[in-house]
Amino acid sequence: PDLDQRPCVVGSGGVLTSWMPSSPALIFMVIFFLESLAAMLQNGFVVTVLGMEWVRRRMLPAGDMIVASLAASRFCLHGVTPWNFINTLTSWLTAWLAIFYCVKIALFSHPVFFWLKWRISRSVPRLLLGSLVLAGLTVISSAIGTRIFMQMIASQSSQGNSTLADTVQSFYWCFTVPHAMLTLSIPFLLFLVSTFLLMFSLCQHLRRMRDHRLSPCDPSIQAHTRALKSLVFFLVFYTSYFLSLIVVVRKITIFQSHWYWAWEVVTYAGVCLHSSILVVSSPKLRKVLKTRVWKALDKGWSVSSYQYQ
Repeated sequence: PDLDQRPCVVGSGGVLTSWMPSSPALIFMVIFFLESLAAMLQNGFVVTVLGMEWVRRRMLPAGDMIVASLAASRFCLHGVTPWNFINTLTSWLTAWLAIFYCVKIALFSHPVFFWLKWRISRSVPRLLLGSLVLAGLTVISSAIGTRIFMQMIASQSSQGNSTLADTVQSFYWCFTVPHAMLTLSIPFLLFLVSTFLLMFSLCQHLRRMRDHRLSPCDPSIQAHTRALKSLVFFLVFYTSYFLSLIVVVRKITIFQSHWYWAWEVVTYAGVCLHSSILVVSSPKLRKVLKTRVWKALDKGWSVSSYQYQ
């Protein structure tokens, strides 16, 4: 039979496995591996730089705390096995980063928004702790539901009861699917709302700038542009990543092996590129990266010159 038509199995980490992948699937798997390696290097660099500063100064700006935590969760997302916990944690940290940008940069005159702007920086440690708690509770509830589901399947297999089979299906669609949808949807909606509010604030500010003939180098415009460059770009890929998870949860379709890996390459490319944007848009990380690159190049030139002498 054609290997592309063989059924594939979705593992606990959301990874589609096959005994003998086809040639297109193997190509996409190699690309996905390279993307994962690049993402681990980038996020490891962010965690190292910000973590060393955190240890040295015993403190870190609120925005850098979220970025460091997000980088650590993304590093673990590509490198360790508790995929459900890390994926949930990454989703919440991405949402908090979008909310932090929105509250700190956007310009709204509502009293609630001023209160949030005043409170957000000192609330970041609690938000990070809350993300860990939410991810832990999600894994616990998911594990309980999976255990019940597997026990029901085992009972069905031993008894061969059609009524029990209907009960298993009802349990999956009434508990497992809503649970997963709720877990994924809440941080995604927070991310969407924060991004669109920030875009709306930028449009308002641009309109006021045109009315008052302000300079294009206005600091608020530059701040909006830097944040939107990171958020709007990631919005497209984060949406595709969210939709891919929904497809898997709801069993809308069963991808052939090579199409599944092609989808994974596209969605995780957004995660990899967003990490690159976070590094480039941060003056602190950009400075350290330039310093290390120049040191490596200088060392390479020194070694080459010594060999030719």
